[in-house]
Amino acid sequence: MERRSRLAVALLSVLVLATGCTLPSFAPEGSDEPTRKGGTTTSGTTSGPQWKPCPDVPRELVGKAAEGMSYDCATVEVPRDWATPAGGDTYGIEMIRIRSKKQKQRIGSLLLNPGGPGGSGIDVAVYLSYGPGFGGLPTGITDRFDIVGFDPRGVGDSAPVKCINPRDQDASFAAEPDPADQAAFDAIVALNKKIADDCAAKYGTRLRTFSTEQAARDLDALRAAVGDEKLTYLGYSYGTLLGATYAQLFPKNVRALVLDGAVDPTEGYVAGSEQQAKGFERAFTNFTNWCAKNAGKCPIAPDARGAVTDAMAKARVSPVRGSDGRDATAGWVFLSVISSLYTERGWTDLANAVDDLQKGDAEGVFELADQYAEREPDGTYSNLFDANLTVNCADTDKAPTVEEVRKLQGEWRTKYPLFGPALAIGMLPCTFWAKDRDPYPAGKAEGAPPIVVVGTTGDPATPYENTADLANMLGVGHVLTWEGEGHTAYPSTTCIRDAVDSYFIDLKVPQEGLRCPPK
Repeated sequence: MERRSRLAVALLSVLVLATGCTLPSFAPEGSDEPTRKGGTTTSGTTSGPQWKPCPDVPRELVGKAAEGMSYDCATVEVPRDWATPAGGDTYGIEMIRIRSKKQKQRIGSLLLNPGGPGGSGIDVAVYLSYGPGFGGLPTGITDRFDIVGFDPRGVGDSAPVKCINPRDQDASFAAEPDPADQAAFDAIVALNKKIADDCAAKYGTRLRTFSTEQAARDLDALRAAVGDEKLTYLGYSYGTLLGATYAQLFPKNVRALVLDGAVDPTEGYVAGSEQQAKGFERAFTNFTNWCAKNAGKCPIAPDARGAVTDAMAKARVSPVRGSDGRDATAGWVFLSVISSLYTERGWTDLANAVDDLQKGDAEGVFELADQYAEREPDGTYSNLFDANLTVNCADTDKAPTVEEVRKLQGEWRTKYPLFGPALAIGMLPCTFWAKDRDPYPAGKAEGAPPIVVVGTTGDPATPYENTADLANMLGVGHVLTWEGEGHTAYPSTTCIRDAVDSYFIDLKVPQEGLRCPPK
């Protein structure tokens, strides 16, 4: 299992918090993982997983393993298509199990999904294993549960989807986020059609098998594989959609689900994109208000919005060239803004990056953008956004037409000036995607126990309004609110930690209406 080496603190704030569900983002080309053949049981495996020590995974990601933790890895074979599970081709789902050497009174396994879709659950499990001193899981959780991260089908090491040329990836990020000129808009349309056609040529009918419902059925196979009668699960961002889908399909197999950073499955593709535009616009306004009140920490104060829009305007006519030869176009500047809004810590980084850009230095902009895009210095990408595109389009059966996208671009520009047009443009890939789709269910989890849905009032990517909507849809959801900034909440503050930990360990549902303060 080969992992990319990264700084733990930086990526904890990226991978745990990554969503980008409808942003105009794509991923690199690469070879398929060999498809495995063989029969499976309905649980997706003919026997228990063969766990093998894998201390190399945390070493490659962070430099060393967390003190007092053991790391074991295994593969679980699942049907490529759960509609025809017997005797067909399979995907290998890669897992890591992290166990504290101080574990006692073990309850079971806590399975994790960091969001995306496209985020690696293996990576996030490693980062969370370093404990509360590094923003990781509380010892109360690691003392009672095995922490199990997995790469969902199509992601990371689990039959990764790779069908887009890195040059197209660069072009999509660099492109104008709000093309007013028809020729510029048409060029973006052509790029998105090329990407969709390339993926269809490579994967054909397999594209639909990377849907959320298929992944949710995999999740039940993983539950059985780790030996748990019922599932205990922590899902961030898109991981809330995966968890909600699981709860509808397997309500009686749920022990405890925490869904942090809610996606509303009832919204539909266009409504969800608009909601995300609204969330990012609100988070950006919160950033600009912070700048105005903290001029000593924000070199682009007092008018941070003006500074950012001015930087993008200048980038359209005279972009600053980075040290690697890339021009810091309006698209790259826009992506750096998106990246910075996922955590409140990113606000200072954005202010400094824009200030540096105004002085002729684009390195801060590219650092923020590349961190979000998972772009390496050599120009290659992880498959985060490739999987993101594939899963979103497999899930979407009602993508807008090109004409509808163009119309929404103008309408959303009025409502959400900085983010609306780009979020409208971001729907184009699914317009051209293969017609065979596999939408997820959106209904009640009848027969499931109480499920905790956590929302952050300043969340840019999964706006707070989604929290109650998801809880109500499930019928057994209970809202827990963090009055903070950034994307997702647990384990950010003592209040949130205590409420979630008590639920995971003792199945005590948080007090109805509980709102946790920012600090």
